[in-house]
Amino acid sequence: MSIFKGSCVALSTPFTSDGINYATFGELIDFQISEGTDAILVCGTTGEPPTMTLKERNEAIKFAVDRVNGRIPVIAGTGGNNTKSVIEASIEAQKLGVDGLLIVTPYYNKTTQKGLIAHYTAIAESVELPIIIYNVPGRTGLNMTPTTLYELSKIENIVGIKEASGNISQVVEMARLCEGSIDLYSGNDDMVVPLLSVGGKGVISVVANIAPKDTHEMVYSFLTGNIEKSYKLQFKLKPLIDALFLEVNPIPVKAALNLMGFKMGSPRLPLIEISDDNLNILKQRMEEYGLL
Repeated sequence: MSIFKGSCVALSTPFTSDGINYATFGELIDFQISEGTDAILVCGTTGEPPTMTLKERNEAIKFAVDRVNGRIPVIAGTGGNNTKSVIEASIEAQKLGVDGLLIVTPYYNKTTQKGLIAHYTAIAESVELPIIIYNVPGRTGLNMTPTTLYELSKIENIVGIKEASGNISQVVEMARLCEGSIDLYSGNDDMVVPLLSVGGKGVISVVANIAPKDTHEMVYSFLTGNIEKSYKLQFKLKPLIDALFLEVNPIPVKAALNLMGFKMGSPRLPLIEISDDNLNILKQRMEEYGLL
């Protein structure tokens, strides 16, 4: 039930003053596909779903499914810290035609490792879609252990993990325990090649919003045996990646897309526009990369 291998873009959502800018959303999707992106994630962290209404989230998912029209997989972010609500959102996303789900570990109220198993088991039993777990302790305050992932990998439709702990030792242990029974995806753009080296299948990426072709090539070069090209692309992308995380994601990447001519609008509160100093650094890195 693998969903994809390669680069999946965690797509930023373009906003107007009172909703989603669907004209630009469509342009972003077509741009990603034309540049070789292997899958699209809608309503992931980079898409700002906590500030979207339920209606907006469902409309964005449906729009993406219709616009992509089967060309590449569409994954919907449906995670949260209320298991019942996650199940409802996941069932709705399945009805809307997505190819898979990305479900973050519960945040704020959090849970125990046994609670994580119960949470994901209940969600997996409610849908037929393949599920990718999202482990990002820096945002959630909760880390999924390799042992917990191993237990969850026994569930048929839990097929992958987006691993963003930044702990390569943990990633190695996950790969060792699961032995290919679950797809490993990097959740950190600056650690893609290290994760691929222990059997990873790709990345769910922020930088792919603005450099989709190189992000795809970085992964596929590794997977097809051109290791040198892969790590050189990782090195090339690193200064750009650093600039995209000068402030909390997705503030910088939304600014970068605006600079590239996409009408993204502003982040929604509590996120604000990037500072002038960091915008100047971002512009410089984009110019050096050849994006401006």
